[in-house]
Amino acid sequence: MRLSCVIPAYNEAPRIARVLASVVGHPMIDEVIVVDDGSADGTAEVVAGVSGVRLIRLPENRGKTFAVATGIEAAAHDLVMLLDSDLIGLAPEHLAALAAPVREGRADVSISLRRNAPGLWRAIGLDYISGERVLRRDWLLAGEGLRALPRFGLEVHMNRMLIGRAARIAVVHWPEVESPFKHTKFGLWAGLRADARMMRDIFRTVPAHRAALQIVQMRRLRVAAEAAPPSPVAGPAQAVR
Repeated sequence: MRLSCVIPAYNEAPRIARVLASVVGHPMIDEVIVVDDGSADGTAEVVAGVSGVRLIRLPENRGKTFAVATGIEAAAHDLVMLLDSDLIGLAPEHLAALAAPVREGRADVSISLRRNAPGLWRAIGLDYISGERVLRRDWLLAGEGLRALPRFGLEVHMNRMLIGRAARIAVVHWPEVESPFKHTKFGLWAGLRADARMMRDIFRTVPAHRAALQIVQMRRLRVAAEAAPPSPVAGPAQAVR
């Protein structure tokens, strides 16, 4: 199955080029779409200067969920890889590890677990609101329209859908990759306000107790992210026994 990579971006001019450097030309990625969500810092101009990327510009900021929905609707292929545009330390091998479980049929969805994910998420082996995922495009387009969701309700909405389908979930560890905290990007108080708005949208989409239940249910659906090693072939002496 061929794969489209969708990257939403809002005011990520200082960071998005290094993400695209790992994505563009990757042998497991057949299409790269960046949706500029009304940026005011030249993000679109940075992306426009990278060959091999389809750029979609939104005239105003509509939020991550709307931008991702726009990219998914425009994608040409059966599988979609969702990536945040501000990742630090991303390399082609991380993308290959994320795509492989789904492309090889061992999982229905793969989800990243980054180095700087909250300590609790690392301890339980699942970041339930990770923005880096690979899954089927038709699953994302089925049911409730994505554009109607709150600005940051996408991940918990996807979780709800995956649980309903009893999807096999592969958690892919990315020990070299980080997503910068909002307070490092925007300053302390602006970052705290941004985090508060994100949590508000998450709990508008899924109540807090159901979000906690999602974690339990998703952990039960986990499968191995890596292929099992081949069984040793019996030698002549073993075959005789």
